[in-house]
Amino acid sequence: MSGLGRTKGVALLGASGHLIEVEAHLAASVPSFALVGLPDASLAEARDRVRAAIHSTGIAWPQRRITVNLSPASLPKSGSGFDLAIAVATLAGAGVVSPAAAAPVVHLGELGLDGRLHPVRGVLPAVLAAAEAGCERVVVPSANATEAQLIPGVEVLGATCLAEVLAAYGADVEIPVVPEVPVPARTGPAPVADLAEVLGQRTARWALEVAAAGGHHLFLVGPPGTGKTMLASRLPSLLPDLSDADAVEVTAIHSIAGTFDPGRGLVRRPPFEDPHHTATPASVVGGGSGMPRPGAASRAHRGVLFMDEAPEFSSAVLQTLRQPLERGELVLHRAAGAARYPARFQLVMAANPCPCGRGWGKGLECTCTPLARRRYFSRISGPLLDRVDLQVEVLPPTRTDRAGGAGESSGVVAARVAEARSRAAARWAGTPWRTNAEVPGASLRALGVPGQAEIERALDRGLLSLRGADRVLRVAWTLADLAGSAAPTRDQVGQALALRTRTAGA
Repeated sequence: MSGLGRTKGVALLGASGHLIEVEAHLAASVPSFALVGLPDASLAEARDRVRAAIHSTGIAWPQRRITVNLSPASLPKSGSGFDLAIAVATLAGAGVVSPAAAAPVVHLGELGLDGRLHPVRGVLPAVLAAAEAGCERVVVPSANATEAQLIPGVEVLGATCLAEVLAAYGADVEIPVVPEVPVPARTGPAPVADLAEVLGQRTARWALEVAAAGGHHLFLVGPPGTGKTMLASRLPSLLPDLSDADAVEVTAIHSIAGTFDPGRGLVRRPPFEDPHHTATPASVVGGGSGMPRPGAASRAHRGVLFMDEAPEFSSAVLQTLRQPLERGELVLHRAAGAARYPARFQLVMAANPCPCGRGWGKGLECTCTPLARRRYFSRISGPLLDRVDLQVEVLPPTRTDRAGGAGESSGVVAARVAEARSRAAARWAGTPWRTNAEVPGASLRALGVPGQAEIERALDRGLLSLRGADRVLRVAWTLADLAGSAAPTRDQVGQALALRTRTAGA
């Protein structure tokens, strides 16, 4: 006698979910268990977890030859999130539960040896993929239920143990009273930093506003203690809330990374990531054994990636940022397959003027040799720096700056940023671009600006590359949006050039 049970699961490849049909065939032969369909090592261990969980639930393990197939077999599968689907499909094939009731339902969750359901990562993108595939019902661990319910149009059943799921499909089992698997506690939200706390720094504050309005990358150079880190950490407070589509996308990434707190709902504020300068390439752009997980660059999607003391980062880390800066996504290739993660962030780098940090002004107190200075800044390659739109000197605030009191608050500046972004969004309506920083140079050059001749002269003198010229145009359009102008003026093009060449405010 043989039986066939079916149900559904979801495999995550990067940030994308793919619906998987989980089939269990039970044949009258020597008892065995085989799992096929390109599982990784952690998934291959599901056999022992599922067997123990079924025994703990009070159901006898079927003494037959069991073959579980994860279809399509060409997609790599990883993780313990298929445990529940494998158990349900196996018992459906054995006739313990109704095969018809279990077949159309998506099951996600890791099984403990006592039959409890443990939470897994990536539930939100998995449920989103199930909804897009037309599935109407999803079963998840109760600890993941709040997260799964963020996706509308899907009936979510949160279960604490395997017996609870089987009873819903007609199995004659006793549902034990088991403690729910605790969810790791999350730290509370960090206090919102306000731009008013930054003393002076008129030029740097202006550059920060321009960066926020146009989505531009920013490079701050200045001696220690001048407020570079304070300025960078306040950039998210100037950015508008994420749209519904962006909020789901950002939340999905943090769900996969394990940094999402479902109790707070979708991530609505732009994220801020500031890896330490000892970070490895895998921690910044993503990696790990098997299918790579998202790194800081992807967790900063639609937000800010801040690299303090940028020249202290390894060259390998800095060079890996060139792909996301151009394409807005990261494609990580491994032997198990390729993972694609969105990574459209605003890069903010900060650096001292030299290794000792005192090489500003006349530099009389600087102890660095010219060779040491060159080596220090050469760690940031020209191709990477050429992709940074705004490059600004941050000098120590003067006595007048310190006596001037607090400057404008983040709320006041954020209102101007929102108006500028709305003008840019109206200009680029009907295109895939929303901010000036996303617009290709060809589209900007086609519009024409009065200061184009000045940009050509900078090109002829070698002050700009062709890429740099396009980025000057992007900044000029952002300055026009902040000023409420229909198009950039010659003065605004000159200001964009100054912001590009570290001469603004000089």
